[in-house]
Amino acid sequence: MKFWSESFKDWAVIPGEFAFGVIDPITHVALSTNHNPHFGWSDLPAGTQSLALICHDPDVPSRGDDVNQEGKTVSANLPRVDFFHWVLVDLPPHDGAITAATFSAGVTPRGKSGPAISNSPIAGARHGLNDYTGWFAADPDMSGDYFGFDGPCPPWNDAILHHYVFTLYALDVARLPIDGKFNGQQALAVLQDHIVGQAAITGTYTLNPVLFQP
Repeated sequence: MKFWSESFKDWAVIPGEFAFGVIDPITHVALSTNHNPHFGWSDLPAGTQSLALICHDPDVPSRGDDVNQEGKTVSANLPRVDFFHWVLVDLPPHDGAITAATFSAGVTPRGKSGPAISNSPIAGARHGLNDYTGWFAADPDMSGDYFGFDGPCPPWNDAILHHYVFTLYALDVARLPIDGKFNGQQALAVLQDHIVGQAAITGTYTLNPVLFQP
């Protein structure tokens, strides 16, 4: 099972084009173009009936006390949790690709619609909720259901580099047996019993100028 991206190399820095936020020298963070990256796949295992693509960041602070606070740093020793950036299921079971910027082009306040994907370049695919849904829940200007892809925007004062793991799952079901508004954790729980193969690409990103590597 082969899985690759033309947008960034495995374990390389994700370009700002594919992030939710980029470094701003005055305000720390500015909104970016928020394009979804390109991905391609081939040589799927026998028995593949659909694919799922899930992106998560395992480096998110478990406590938000110091996040994005002037004069403070999010400690490298703080326990970390998962934050899901993309949940895409029911992709067709054949060699294929996702073109950059086809599922996300720009930041959409209150989130993109879903689970059905309007004008989807891949018929039948569905989006789950990403974790910006919870992040913006208390923000009157941004709160809403964030379906599909929204890129990296780690704390600008975080002491560690964040890693973004894009995993492609080959599944033995034509449609993932989950309905309604589902998130990354729920999708992963359902697909675990249906995996016939998987492959992953990891990119890195930071908004901390001390860690930033262009």
